[in-house]
Amino acid sequence: MAVSITEKPFNPWDELQTRQDNLSMAGQYGATAVFVGTMRDFNEGDKVKAMTLEHYPGMTEKYLEKIILQAERQWELMHTLVIHRVGHILPDESIVLVAVWAAHRANAFDASRYIMEELKSHAPFWKKETLEDGDRWVGKGSEG
Repeated sequence: MAVSITEKPFNPWDELQTRQDNLSMAGQYGATAVFVGTMRDFNEGDKVKAMTLEHYPGMTEKYLEKIILQAERQWELMHTLVIHRVGHILPDESIVLVAVWAAHRANAFDASRYIMEELKSHAPFWKKETLEDGDRWVGKGSEG
């Protein structure tokens, strides 16, 4: 398991390749399920110029680790990687990478979706969007 919270932009595909190259699982995994969340330039019918993601350092990482441990208890997984941006984010920049390695695709798919859904709905992140005419905070239930 690896969890990283970063203020710096990241390339999810480079991160995925680097992680996979450094895992000592060659020939053991049959599936890697990957989710990449990217900032869009619209939400709730409005143009979004940027967003700021806030979190509680330490608490957020522990919560993400808890989600992964729950997934590992439910599915047979070999490795999990979660990278999440915080701070100032612009459209087209990656926000989150969730990658799950498993021997079988069903475990990888199901665990990846579970981790992402739990992260999106319960992890301690707060999102503020910058619009053409000001800022607004976005609740957990929004599609944003």
